[in-house]
Amino acid sequence: MEKLSPAQGKKLLKLARRAIASHFSKTQLNFEQEKKEFSDPRGVFVTIKKNGKLRGCIGFPYPIKPLAEAVVEAAKAAAFHDPRFEPLQKEELRQIKIEISVLTPLEEICAKGQDILKEIKIGRDGLLVQFFNFSGLLLPQVAIEQNWNALQFIEATCNKAGLPSDAWLHPNCNIFKFQAEIFSEENKRKRKK
Repeated sequence: MEKLSPAQGKKLLKLARRAIASHFSKTQLNFEQEKKEFSDPRGVFVTIKKNGKLRGCIGFPYPIKPLAEAVVEAAKAAAFHDPRFEPLQKEELRQIKIEISVLTPLEEICAKGQDILKEIKIGRDGLLVQFFNFSGLLLPQVAIEQNWNALQFIEATCNKAGLPSDAWLHPNCNIFKFQAEIFSEENKRKRKK
């Protein structure tokens, strides 16, 4: 999968900010140019932070939409529909920083038991845990921000799915890893390791 350039990352960040701003101005967002440039379906998450703290994060783990459309939808959802937070207010628009994580395709971890931990590289991999109707996802940067090891990371991903910490050891639990190209208004671009 082709990597995005820093300039493309900047365009996506501007698009996400315009998508959120259009909600307040009640205007129709025109992003025909971006639709042409970012037409490949990609998984993507938009994270909103305020004063360094999470203010919203929603996205699409699977490449089900063209990237430009996915960024617009995820940005609006993170700003206004993340159930953990109140909807973003207009006066907060200048205080927030946006981060976009463009995901690689999910890769199932086929190892079993404790060997699963050997397949997870902190700082590179994000995780998705699926167990029957439960699923939870944590982006690669979360493990670094929290200073977690592989065990703490996979347990936290299970908890995010509403599962017990050790659910990952169950034979019916599916674990996927992925990487992300991360673009941020705070430090412009973090490299995929």
